Amino acid sequence: FPLPSSSTHTHNLLSNQSAEKVVLEMQDPKTGVKSQPQRLVITTIPHAITGEDIIAWLAGRFQIDTQEARNFGSMLVALGYIYPLQDHKRLVIKPDASLYRFQTPYFWPTQQWPVEDTDYAIYLAKRNIRKKGILELHEQEHYNRLHKWMNHKWDFIVMQAKEQYRAAKERKKPDRVVFECQERAYWVVHRPPVRIYTHINAHTDNRSVFLTFSPRVKSSVSIGALVKYCATYKNHDPFLLKCLPSNPWLTDDATYWTLNMPNVEIPTKMRVERWTFSFGELLSDPRGRNDFRLFLKKEFSGENLAFWESCEDLKWGTAATMREKAEQIYKTFLARGAPRWINIDGKTMEVTVKGLKHPHRYVLDAAQTHIYMLMKKVSKRTSRWVQTQHNGVVMIPTSLDSPSPNTTDS
Repeated sequence: FPLPSSSTHTHNLLSNQSAEKVVLEMQDPKTGVKSQPQRLVITTIPHAITGEDIIAWLAGRFQIDTQEARNFGSMLVALGYIYPLQDHKRLVIKPDASLYRFQTPYFWPTQQWPVEDTDYAIYLAKRNIRKKGILELHEQEHYNRLHKWMNHKWDFIVMQAKEQYRAAKERKKPDRVVFECQERAYWVVHRPPVRIYTHINAHTDNRSVFLTFSPRVKSSVSIGALVKYCATYKNHDPFLLKCLPSNPWLTDDATYWTLNMPNVEIPTKMRVERWTFSFGELLSDPRGRNDFRLFLKKEFSGENLAFWESCEDLKWGTAATMREKAEQIYKTFLARGAPRWINIDGKTMEVTVKGLKHPHRYVLDAAQTHIYMLMKKVSKRTSRWVQTQHNGVVMIPTSLDSPSPNTTDS
């Protein structure tokens, strides 16, 4: 299996089947990469190999220099045939004593297992249980997105995750750690962070090449969503259309900033119009959220927004205050006789209260999603109410040398 020394030939050569031939040869007990048990923290991992041994073997086997061998090894990691035991986020081979293992053939790309979102959701739910809510940032984003999207079958996903977690605990610790690393490496390859950079120095011209991985989405879906977003927001982008009354990026006039302060007394017409684009826009604007709070008070359901805000504070707050905040939320909104008791269904309440025994950032997600959907249902009435409250909003789309004299207080 000769390997050309050119980087271009190396990249063309690494099809999946060719890569597997190399990996199988690397695992040969006599002529392959030397493997031995290695201690990882307090656990001894069998058949571990080091980055420097991988590079040395590739360089000797194919008669290439160290840099080319390192590029070759990094490609094998990026394809999922070798995985790191320590730095899971960087899909590269380090030329040191960093530990790696060969991925089990079950997870090899040529198996062509369908990469389902349901399987990924089960994996994230399992990690969420094991890590007690402390996930990587990109995993938290994927978890939140999948939870909202698959809310209708989230109970099934959590049940599967708990069963797999229970089964894993019955394994010996070294086997358990190895399987967790194998599974995590598989999902880092197939469901990577939005942007992972694998650094490779080209052998021919020493330029840096970056491999960019992103979640797989149909181009038609992506383009359609982008066109819809641009059509909706183009009139609200001061860089695309004329910024009124004047552009603060080009002039010293700060009127634009003044009119769009977070809690300005009288919102502009453009700002109120933006609230109608989505319920998320309304909640993300401090001024819009205040109006929504007033509306909910008139509807005698102000506790819903207060609960949602408390959940956001728990989710994005510091870890040190997490348990204290969770207990306070339970006493204020969920406990029997709570001063601001919220109305959620019995099943959601049961799941939430059970989860609060071991609180984490996302322990209230089910209840928060339920309340969010309730508030979203009344948001249509809210938009009509807001329009009646802001008949005299500041008119930005027309000539705006000064605010309209007919403005009214909200």
